[in-house]
Amino acid sequence: MKFILGFALLLLFQLLGEITVILLELPVSGPVVGLVLLLLTLIVYGRVGQPLHEASSTLLGHLSLLFVPAGVGLMLHYELLAKEWFAISSALVIGTLIMLVSTALIMSFTNKLFTKGNS
Repeated sequence: MKFILGFALLLLFQLLGEITVILLELPVSGPVVGLVLLLLTLIVYGRVGQPLHEASSTLLGHLSLLFVPAGVGLMLHYELLAKEWFAISSALVIGTLIMLVSTALIMSFTNKLFTKGNS
């Protein structure tokens, strides 16, 4: 019963996120807004309730099943991947490098910002 209640709570926050995106015409997906709303609720509440903990732990335990459709898609489009391997690999490497550099710069900036305020 706790799992069903926790799962219903997760679906409720996803629905709230979808409604918020539609009403405010936000350029973000509904589930992302729902997760932010859930995070804010948990911050205010101060802890994760047992039903939510049980549902999320169970779902995370089966997370690997979500990669099956991606693997099937890779097998289905093997010829396209073989033909465009250089462009895909280049995009992955360049995107990863951009992410690493931007993360390092943001971390450096915020570290200086917060250490300057504490001095």
